[in-house]
Amino acid sequence: MTGTTSAVARALERIERLDPALHAFIEVWPDEALAREREAVARRLPLGGVPFAVKGPSGIRSHAARRLIAAGGIPVGATSVPGPGTHWQTWGQGAHGRTVNPWRADRTPGGSSAGSAVAVAAGMVELATGSDGAGSVRIPAAWCGVFGLKTTNGLLPSPDRSGLASAGLLARSAAAAEPYLRQVLDGYEPPAAPPLPLPAVYSEDLGFADVDPEVAAVVGRAVDRLVAAGTVRLLDRDAGLLDPVGAWTAVRGGAPGDPEAVRVRRTNDERLDDLFAAAPLLLTPVTPNRPHGHEGPGTVYSTALTWAFNLSGHPAASLPAGFTGDGCPVGLQVVAARGADVSLLGAARAVENALPTVRP
Repeated sequence: MTGTTSAVARALERIERLDPALHAFIEVWPDEALAREREAVARRLPLGGVPFAVKGPSGIRSHAARRLIAAGGIPVGATSVPGPGTHWQTWGQGAHGRTVNPWRADRTPGGSSAGSAVAVAAGMVELATGSDGAGSVRIPAAWCGVFGLKTTNGLLPSPDRSGLASAGLLARSAAAAEPYLRQVLDGYEPPAAPPLPLPAVYSEDLGFADVDPEVAAVVGRAVDRLVAAGTVRLLDRDAGLLDPVGAWTAVRGGAPGDPEAVRVRRTNDERLDDLFAAAPLLLTPVTPNRPHGHEGPGTVYSTALTWAFNLSGHPAASLPAGFTGDGCPVGLQVVAARGADVSLLGAARAVENALPTVRP
């Protein structure tokens, strides 16, 4: 292997060439990465020198990063997260400027795993670590057109004392995410191809969200394609959740015992338990809106359809569903029962096989 042909060298070259415009990284570690790669290849470690990025300045110390490094993964740099004092956590601040969406530079990539999503979408790395406390993996995955997974709450160490945040990852596809989970999850067994069609419930708004009609139409067409392909079979059920905004805010603020928060969480948990007793999957849009401008989303909660599952603890993934007419990626959210992370990955692979990405 020569330095000009190795996977890490190629990743570093793309970072050097593309990141001055995208601002996905806050730090890059070329010398250390190339040295780690030589060692991983020499020792024939399982990942064999796969380059990956870590979320934010502390990402290299995360449980997932340590497991990936031990298996021969090569961290090439730390990706952008929101700058200090930002109220809306849907953009990132790279070393040389605000992180931009690789599809439209005038739009945000989402956050808070902003740089991780951009680095994967632009092909700078094979995968990147993330964390998701309200949608921080799924939203940037949706808005950058890549795969993103929030694991079951408590399955991996949480970076957040409230317990709302779960470890996650971003990759070009569900198939590309499999090596990550194989190394990070104890006792991992590759998912068997699920029997099709998979019973699923589709909810455009979870019973409360105000969804952009074009975003809803893109996801609706994707679900129709899944049905036509025999990948899913829709059940005539309604998710009908309560809006979790107040409950999430109370828990995040250190008041999980707030009576209204307890009521909302209990009601939503009961409704989700009933739903997953009937079907293994819940399908929704990832966000109610398309990527907004860098000035912020205004009064719209980009998290409206994601943070219910941080409260409930369910694993959830974002898969590319298509594009709006103005060239913005839209994500399909796929949610599974608590602890069914590996089964969710298998279902996500079946879904993406039936949803070939049509680039605008």
